[in-house]
Amino acid sequence: MIDGLDPEYLAACPAPNLQRFARDGFHVTGGGMMPSVTNVNNTTMVTGHYPAQHGIVSNYWLDRQAGIEEYVESGEFICADTIFAQCRRQGGTSLLAASKDKLRRLLGDDTDLAFSSENPTSDSVAAAGEPPHIYSLEVNAWTINAARSALAARHYDLAFIATTDYAMHTYGPDHPESRRHIAILDAAVGQLVEDIPDVQILITADHGMSDKRRMLHLPSILAKRGIGARAIPIIKDLYVVHHSNLGGCIYVHLDDPGSLDDALGALRETDGVEEALARAAAAERFSLMEERLGDIVVTGAPDVVFGDPREVTLPAGLRSHGSAHERQVPIIGYGGDFGGFEFRENRDLGRYVSERVLG
Repeated sequence: MIDGLDPEYLAACPAPNLQRFARDGFHVTGGGMMPSVTNVNNTTMVTGHYPAQHGIVSNYWLDRQAGIEEYVESGEFICADTIFAQCRRQGGTSLLAASKDKLRRLLGDDTDLAFSSENPTSDSVAAAGEPPHIYSLEVNAWTINAARSALAARHYDLAFIATTDYAMHTYGPDHPESRRHIAILDAAVGQLVEDIPDVQILITADHGMSDKRRMLHLPSILAKRGIGARAIPIIKDLYVVHHSNLGGCIYVHLDDPGSLDDALGALRETDGVEEALARAAAAERFSLMEERLGDIVVTGAPDVVFGDPREVTLPAGLRSHGSAHERQVPIIGYGGDFGGFEFRENRDLGRYVSERVLG
């Protein structure tokens, strides 16, 4: 899982190994889940299910029953079986290697080995060196190389390797640093395939990336209509350098549920709001778990993010995701028998593993 790998990066940046895998295997452009954020899509990949089934609908949420906001970074939030659990039940072994430690915490249950660049094992450090900083171009190669060393040292039936999208948030596809980053990634993935005999590999992203130029504060807009509301930034996580907790989708919780129709009307009239959907309609439209949403799900235009100007200033040159405009992702498969299986969404990678490999 190459975090934030918008198809534009593959079009703009040389990647000879990925191009070879695509040529000798397959390559399609598919869709990701909404909201187009990390936790939602990675959980979809390791379960093969939509968020309506696995229950992860954000990086950060308001627990309406408890009345508290919290990060969604624990396996206890996942309501569906993972491919790791399925693998273990069949007597197999699995590995998870991530650049971001939040993915180790969220997805690492039922794996036989799970580590991250922020929480490495002594063996991974011995094999790949001290991990680079999480806000570096080199950290993703460390994660892939450490996973490669673990796979070479011991047989694992299944491995999930997840990078971080700091580079994509920071540099557009045409920037020289993007070409350098993609070259680093490409070399690391190429070495993994070369060193691990008979490997079958599937490569995709959790979401794409867009330039963002406008910020909307929805509670202020609603307050002008006399409607009290609280907006929860679902992209929010501990990696604020990436996106300043500003994304293109947000959940709005109303002080008075009776104001729903008026709130929907006000939001739909707002320039920069692409869609404003009531909870049930959003759950049906995007296959989300209804009880974990706000009263209203709002998505933005391509250049729009949602945030509170009292908490954050819109950074110059911000690149972020979360909206429907960052759903396109590449899907590449190499070394396996993928015939007769249709890959249309990143969800299908987990579905393939569950049905064809473990099923």
